[in-house]
Amino acid sequence: MRKHRNALLILLLVVGVRPLRAQAPSTADLNAIQQIKDEGFNHSQVMDIMSYLTDVYGPRLTNSPNIKQAADWTMSKMKEWQLVNVHLEPWGPFGRGWSNERFSLQVISPQPFPLIAYAKAWTPGTNGVVTGEAAWAPIQKAEDIEQYRGKLKGKFVLTAQQPEIPSRTEAQFHRYTDAELAEEATEPVPTARAEDRFARFRAQRELNEKIQKFLVEEGVAVWLEPSPGDDGTVYVSGGGGREPKDPPAPPRVAVANENYGRLVRMLEKKVPVTLQADIQNKFYEDDLNSFNIIGEMPGSDKAKADEIVMIGAHFDSWHSGTGATDNGAGSGVMLEAMRILKTTGVRLRRTVRIGLWTGEEQGLLGSRAYVKQHFADWEPDTATTEKIKILSEHAKLDAYYNVDNGSGKIRGIYLQGNEAIAPLFAQWMEPFHNLGMTTLTIRNTGGTDHLSFDAVGLPGFQFIQDPLDYDTRTHHSNMDVYERIQEPDMKQMAAIVASFVYLTANRDEMVPRKPLEKTRPKRTSPF
Repeated sequence: MRKHRNALLILLLVVGVRPLRAQAPSTADLNAIQQIKDEGFNHSQVMDIMSYLTDVYGPRLTNSPNIKQAADWTMSKMKEWQLVNVHLEPWGPFGRGWSNERFSLQVISPQPFPLIAYAKAWTPGTNGVVTGEAAWAPIQKAEDIEQYRGKLKGKFVLTAQQPEIPSRTEAQFHRYTDAELAEEATEPVPTARAEDRFARFRAQRELNEKIQKFLVEEGVAVWLEPSPGDDGTVYVSGGGGREPKDPPAPPRVAVANENYGRLVRMLEKKVPVTLQADIQNKFYEDDLNSFNIIGEMPGSDKAKADEIVMIGAHFDSWHSGTGATDNGAGSGVMLEAMRILKTTGVRLRRTVRIGLWTGEEQGLLGSRAYVKQHFADWEPDTATTEKIKILSEHAKLDAYYNVDNGSGKIRGIYLQGNEAIAPLFAQWMEPFHNLGMTTLTIRNTGGTDHLSFDAVGLPGFQFIQDPLDYDTRTHHSNMDVYERIQEPDMKQMAAIVASFVYLTANRDEMVPRKPLEKTRPKRTSPF
């Protein structure tokens, strides 16, 4: 515990905030937090929520039938808990919906064996069973394309090198150590690494667009690509266009690394390989808009009820698993936090609102649309800046809390550069030190929906979570399933989120904000 206190003290000094002397929470606050903990740990419904979102409704690709059915169920639960203003709030356009209805892919000669593989989203199917020869056509740069022109019609084409499979010397499941949390609290994150990653992403995307155009012109049967995972874990995302007028794509699948490697090695030996596929994919073009899911608990203080404390998570997922850790976990925690607050009946002076976002996987689209509709609009100005137009509701949002890093328990909170709020959060964390929440960091963490709020000067926060096997096994993969959810961690998260909401909603003043600049740098995200 001393290590964590020292890390926190260093953090407060680093950001230039004079640490407040620790103040004991009021008796009323402690009693309310105890009620929240009791409900969250002893009467939890979070795993039942998770099973419905993942097992019953499965993956929730934006604009798919699955996500619409899951949204209907979610709204019915919020109404059952007697939340108010429960509704779908449209935004868009997003583009076509898509689902995979049937999938099989196997080698039929020289030796028959099935392949672990998944269709990429927004790609067409095969229009029935197709059989064809495999062709090894490695394309590392655009200039490589011409040597294969006129040679690939009707073939199952492999265009990428097999990713290296690392030797595993450490466990893929990890919880933060005291030393790692202390480093998290004091060490800045280099930005060059992220910028380099985005540059590589853009370069690969541009090459893939050229390969896709070429393979469509060739009339290939299926485009096979290796997953970067191992041990049969397949990472799958999009491979075609959401817009009806987007360039056409061939049937496109991600194949388990080990299966892909076997195919490549046989083809390199000039052994003929024949494959067979039956891929049925379906597009939905009846409504190109998407939606966010909204629900509220009205504030009890007439003077403050028009001020809002928001919690949220993205509701959408990719399609090869069931969207459990990304981000059924975040949605489940936020729904359970709302249920806890409603069931316990703790006083909430301000209105508490939940937002579950779609389109996050395509670039934070749902949360950005919500912020633009309610709090601040921004349009491109020059090549380097964007102007922000503040809307009337901007002044009424107190804080936004987000969960989207798997099902690992909360260990602290990212301050997003908001130095003034550090002493307040330090006090609020004290009742949760025994649950492992001990760390503040001035760092910004990226890649999820709190950024939509933070971008326009609103206090938007993401929690520090134990990584578990989120990045090593489940994120965007076929292993993102209910079995990877850690029940004790989910209960801990829901109790902490509910308590932070309670403490935020009942302060006399709104939480401190960073100064808002009228212009800000453009994002370097690949989206």
